[in-house]
Formats: sequence, C-alpha cells, structure tokens
Amino acid sequence: MSKTILIVGIGAGHPEHITVQAINALNRADVLFIPDKGAGKADLADLRRSIVHRYVTNPQSQMLGYAVPQRDLGNPDYGQSVEDWHNALAAQFGDLLDAVPEGGAGAFLVWGDPGLYDSTIRIIERLRRSRSVEVEVVPGITSIQALTAAHGIALNRIGEPVHITTGRQLGPVEADTVVMLDGQTAFLQADPDLLIFWGAYLGTPDEIVISGRLGEVRDRIAATRKQARERHGWIMDTYLLRKAE
Repeated sequence: MSKTILIVGIGAGHPEHITVQAINALNRADVLFIPDKGAGKADLADLRRSIVHRYVTNPQSQMLGYAVPQRDLGNPDYGQSVEDWHNALAAQFGDLLDAVPEGGAGAFLVWGDPGLYDSTIRIIERLRRSRSVEVEVVPGITSIQALTAAHGIALNRIGEPVHITTGRQLGPVEADTVVMLDGQTAFLQADPDLLIFWGAYLGTPDEIVISGRLGEVRDRIAATRKQARERHGWIMDTYLLRKAE
C-alpha cells in the first residue's frame, strides 16, 4: 500500500483561518510534520502546534518536528541556490516519510496556501521521482485575502486585472499589484503617487496595517517593518500597490 502526503494550507496566521476541509485532513494524518526554522522563528512552529492541539482529535496521530535547512544566501546564482535547497528538502522529506506507516498519511502544515509562493508542492514532486506516494493538496486562506480583509478593500477594481509578484521582481506598476516576499523593501523605489495597503503578521495578535499615498507613508512602513523584525526576529508582510483613481 502506498503512503499519502497531505499538503494542508493552514491560513495566514489566525488559528481560525483553517478550513473544515483542512481540519478533516489533519485528522486523517498519522504523522503531522512541524518545521523548525530556528529560535528566531519559533513562533511559526508554535502556531502550527497550537492548531494541532486545537483541532486534531485523532488519538493515533503524532507530531514530528524537523529542522529546515537554510538556503545558501551567499550564492550569487539565486536560481541555483533555490535548486540546491529544494533538493536538500526533498531528501529530508523522504526521510520524514519513513515515519508514516504503510497505507498511512503524513501531513505538512503550510502557511497560507500551498499554491501561492510556497515550495512544498514542488519539493514533493521531486520526492515522487523516487518514491511511490499519493498526494492531496488542501487550500488555505492566503495573506492576500487577510490583507484585503484587514484594510476593508476589494483586491481588484471592477473589470481590472491584478498582478502578483515578489519584491525582487517589482517593476513599474501598471495594474493593481500585490507584492510578497519583499525583503528588499522594493516599495521604497516605486512611484510615490501610488496608493499602498501594507500589512504584516496578518491575522495574528501582532498584526500591523498601514495605508495611504506611498510617498507619505513609505518611510513609516520601512521604520515599522524594521522595528517589528528586530522585535520578533522575523517578519511576513504583504502589500498592494495601485494607482489613485
């Protein structure tokens, strides 16, 4: 009998973001994999554990922590550094799967949604080249949804497109643009007449939101972001840029 890997989206931070479908999936798992990204990001592992304690009632399930290997930030070839990192994770996931009984299931709890700027699906696909496993993906609430809810706005304007990108790839803003993974604070170089809707730690008790004309609030966002990162040891933030009407 083959084993099943459940890739479960758990939402953007609020424990009640998790869906009924996700709760049911977690309760099917024999092993729940909890990533450990180090002491500086212990909050992320703790939130996953709190979700398990809150929603998993299967007495046969167990949590299994694992240390997440670091990507080589010193490699000037970004694509190759990601490739090497994903290969290391695929090998690690293969070892983790040994803890799942034959015919059983193991669950990876993915922040946000597994289909949006998360690599778990791709890593599992690498694993499937050498292991016979079934894979099921359960969607989750994304930071984009949490962002628009926090600001009380619609993501798109009537009949208009939305562009989703990273800070590394942010260019001139033509359509409403959502920016994720912006460690470079690329918004500081964007058109100051744009409107920005920014949020960090969305859905958590530490949620911070700032909005306004970019030229008027960008320095406050940068300072707030720096202070929050120093306080928590990590930050997850997302923002929407749009032209003023």
